[in-house]
Amino acid sequence: MEDKLNSMIQKLRTFSETFSKTTADTLSWLGIVILHLATVPSFLAIMSGLSEKMPPLDIILLLWMALLIFFLRSAILKDMLMVVTIGVGFAIQAIMLGIIFFV
Repeated sequence: MEDKLNSMIQKLRTFSETFSKTTADTLSWLGIVILHLATVPSFLAIMSGLSEKMPPLDIILLLWMALLIFFLRSAILKDMLMVVTIGVGFAIQAIMLGIIFFV
């Protein structure tokens, strides 16, 4: 009886640790995606001609700096999901900026 109880407690601890890590990873991934999406509405408004006002340069630089720090952290930890997510986000933002300035 005591072995069953210990086994159940161990399974509960394992589930709790797994759930906590999964939740933390999911929230950090969502945070990165939201950081990337912060400038998209203004870029789309500019590209569609609805606005001529660019977002402030300091906000864009701070967002990109934060994303670069998260990218370096992910590369050091070898977290490939984050590396790919941030890399694709940088590429999409660079393409959007290129379209705004050169087209």
